[in-house]
Amino acid sequence: MRTAGLTRKVKQVVLVALMNQPCSIPRTVPATKPLLLSRPPSYAPPSAVTFTTMNKNEEKDHLDGVFKQKRALRTRVRKALKAMDSELRSHEDNAIQSNVLESPWFQSSRRLCAYISCSALREVDTSKLLSEILQNPATGDNTQSGKRLYVPRVEDKNSHMRMLNISCIDDLVANSMNILEPAPVDSFGNEREDGLAFDKSGRRIGRGGGYYDTFLKKYQELAKARDWTQPLLVALSYSLQIMDEEVIAVTPNDVSLDALVSPAGVIPISQAALERMKL
Repeated sequence: MRTAGLTRKVKQVVLVALMNQPCSIPRTVPATKPLLLSRPPSYAPPSAVTFTTMNKNEEKDHLDGVFKQKRALRTRVRKALKAMDSELRSHEDNAIQSNVLESPWFQSSRRLCAYISCSALREVDTSKLLSEILQNPATGDNTQSGKRLYVPRVEDKNSHMRMLNISCIDDLVANSMNILEPAPVDSFGNEREDGLAFDKSGRRIGRGGGYYDTFLKKYQELAKARDWTQPLLVALSYSLQIMDEEVIAVTPNDVSLDALVSPAGVIPISQAALERMKL
């Protein structure tokens, strides 16, 4: 959610949660950069992630070890989330959403990509954020006032998903996993506009599908090719999901976050977050 120029001045944010869902690149993404609110990740400066040259066997052994570490961490975090006290969860949900809603970078954002929280998956609640965005929608192509909301839709089992624009909660339907997502067409039959732990270095771990990593990498490549401002990648995270720095193992395909929002406040990670969150 951020940067400047009428179309360029339209800020965008991506909100991310710990869970990875299938997602494919938007077909007609406006030349304005989204702030992505995403499912809980891990946090560590990209500069802290290095990959040395290895032969094929060494690389395979290394990746096998990384995937094994990720599986173990997912299991540990899932158990912790399942055991989380309901009152504490509710308190942290409210605190995290308040921290987002009160942030100048959220208030100035005009295009947002956000996940629809699923309580069965123990995801940070996004209902208040969605309500705020949908109560003040952008009209037509006018993004100088109001906000435009895009939410993920799983396309297939090959880690592809799209972000589709919705104007109300009724635009959402439950998929086979009982997760709400937009139908590919609206009520008039028109195709919609496209648009589990974190550490303190920007790293994130999802549920193993690679959907968010695939989508975000493609979007970043598209933004670079079209000279758009890169989206700001922001994850919402319960306290217990934030790991110590570099606890989360990564591969070259993993996309790092720009910032985390925890119950205690916003944690900027990348230089882009440090600059944009001054606003």
